[in-house]
Amino acid sequence: MSAEATNPPTPIPVVPTAPTAAVAPAAARRRSRPRIDLRRLGRAALLGPAARDRLPDAIGHVVEAHRAHHPDADLEPLRRAYVLAESSHRGQTRKSGEPYITHPLAVTLILAELGAETTTLTASLLHDTVEDTDVTLDQVREQFGEEVRYLVDGVTKLEKVDYGAAAEPETFRKMLVATGSDVRVMSIKLADRLHNMRTLGVMRPEKQARIAGVTRDVLIPLAERLGVQALKTELEDLVFAILHPEEYAHTRELIARNAARPDDPLAEVADEMRAVLREADINAEVLIRPRHFVSVHRVARKRGRLRGADFGRLLVLVAEDADCYGVLGELHTCMTPVVSEFKDFIAVPKFNLYQSLHTAVARPDGQVVEVLIRTHQMHQVAEAGVVALGNPYAPGADDPADGERADPTRPGWLSRLLEWQRAAPDPDTFWSTLREDLAQDREITVFRPDGGTLGLPEGATCVDAAYGQYGEDAHACIGARVNGRLATLSTVLKDGDTVELLMGQDPASEPSREWLEHAHTPAARIAIQRWLATHPDGGAPAEEPGGYRAVTGLPERRAGGTGPAGAPGDADVRTDLPGATVRLAGCCTPVPPDEITGFPVRGGVVTVHRVECAAVAHMKSKGRAETGVRWGDSTACRVTLVAESFGRPHLLADLTEAIALAGGDIVSATVEPPSQQRVRHTYTLQLPDAAGLPALMRAMRDVPGVYDVDRARPQSQGW
Repeated sequence: MSAEATNPPTPIPVVPTAPTAAVAPAAARRRSRPRIDLRRLGRAALLGPAARDRLPDAIGHVVEAHRAHHPDADLEPLRRAYVLAESSHRGQTRKSGEPYITHPLAVTLILAELGAETTTLTASLLHDTVEDTDVTLDQVREQFGEEVRYLVDGVTKLEKVDYGAAAEPETFRKMLVATGSDVRVMSIKLADRLHNMRTLGVMRPEKQARIAGVTRDVLIPLAERLGVQALKTELEDLVFAILHPEEYAHTRELIARNAARPDDPLAEVADEMRAVLREADINAEVLIRPRHFVSVHRVARKRGRLRGADFGRLLVLVAEDADCYGVLGELHTCMTPVVSEFKDFIAVPKFNLYQSLHTAVARPDGQVVEVLIRTHQMHQVAEAGVVALGNPYAPGADDPADGERADPTRPGWLSRLLEWQRAAPDPDTFWSTLREDLAQDREITVFRPDGGTLGLPEGATCVDAAYGQYGEDAHACIGARVNGRLATLSTVLKDGDTVELLMGQDPASEPSREWLEHAHTPAARIAIQRWLATHPDGGAPAEEPGGYRAVTGLPERRAGGTGPAGAPGDADVRTDLPGATVRLAGCCTPVPPDEITGFPVRGGVVTVHRVECAAVAHMKSKGRAETGVRWGDSTACRVTLVAESFGRPHLLADLTEAIALAGGDIVSATVEPPSQQRVRHTYTLQLPDAAGLPALMRAMRDVPGVYDVDRARPQSQGW
């Protein structure tokens, strides 16, 4: 486990220019375990392997770290792997002049401290043998089995690719494929890069900057997504020292000055917390977790002047999940909580497997102390991520010969990346979308109506949610409901939203070119771009009759009136006013068996309204006299219906077909210009039997894209 994860932090590393975890008080430093002297190990390696009945001294530190996590591990593979690696690399040196064997030893030690299982450590010791020596993959398989051969082969393929700017797209496509096939491949690669960054000082400044840039842009985000925080934070500090030496030196000075302070607010609050938890009979370990250099730099830029509590956080470790919430309750009861800082990543883990409760408490002097609460197991996963998951594969005869397997522990984000990297139409598209995705360092979780979840980058929209859930089938998405309310596909989602995606059934459904403006995930952007590339004439806005433009996904045309201007026709209604002509009101178009009332107007005409019509209340308020009306024997009727829909191609044709099949004749129809991808249709229909109205309305609602159909309801302000 990384020393930065415990109390105290790691001492200064070997390379003078390289940063470490935040500086701690002198007493704490004396208690920390010193970093292994790689030069001493190199000299021991040159003496040759030890007797076969015991482990070589040079690998003893790896064994010690490994047994701390896996006390019952079989150490024989490690002994044999070291013997092969040492004999194969004998005579080779690094640019620093050290024996080359010091590099695989250091990489393996990093992984052993993180808790990697024996197979990963065995492959780590051998990770450069096939690349740099005469050892073959067949030999690795014969001596160590298929799993080790598979991992060594994956790392070797990554080592062979060029890191030059022109080769970056293909380089990192291969990295993703290797990572997706077995996350342990990328674990070894990250540890390899960490040791190389620690010893980068022997290279020319321009090469240091180039390697640091690639590490910053791609490897650090991948470490974040794999949950390996211990590697990610040290890589960040090493890159910070190389690319921003002045800011790094200033931050180092801030940390050193704080470490020299006689008082430590974090220690004081930690003692108070220990007392609170002892009183509550909760068995917990409270540790001071110093911030690393980049974290201190970010806090300084955000807050300006730093105070003692800003240089670290408190970490509370307990045994069970329930104890985490018990600790939270006690701290919020006995101390002053900063409620706005509370986050529950146990109930809803982050996309990289991270689980913890985050909160903060305020001191009387106004300093705010951030607190992390988690179990020991959560802490191991928080630091080591996928490395802590062990071997995800059970050996079996059904594994394909080419090594393509499904990893049951593969993070969801990695599965998504693998899907879109296969679908990317060209390397440049892949590279640009990869860089955009890796630049997203925050993720939100949205819920589906079935209780499932989707992990999306911050700023994602309903378009992203559609492609995240349905893949390329999302081309047929016509809208969404967010937290139960209708929303357009451009709606930006927030953490915790519930999203119901409304899918059309039209096989001709197609994405809009405008969707690209609202797509933030690689899955969405690449799927849309791929469709547009194969449909060069599709996805473009088309000029619509009636003076407005409808983007793809909106109606193909604006319908004008198909009959008289909606004037209501005669109906079989009896009235108490002798000789009067009866007309149905166009505002509410009553049909049998609606409850109705009538009002005499000029020319001996009685207009008939539904009793709940807004016009009725208005005319009564004006003192207009009513007259009795009732339905006659005929069941034919005329009615005005309003349909609300999301726009899509062929929607108007599908609606009119549904009306015809339900037995309705269209007297008039209008379609208003679309607003926010929503379209309002108004139909005046003649039905042979009013009893068929409910079925007709259901048929209209069943048309894909239509989310509501109702009887016409006039605006009250029109009276």
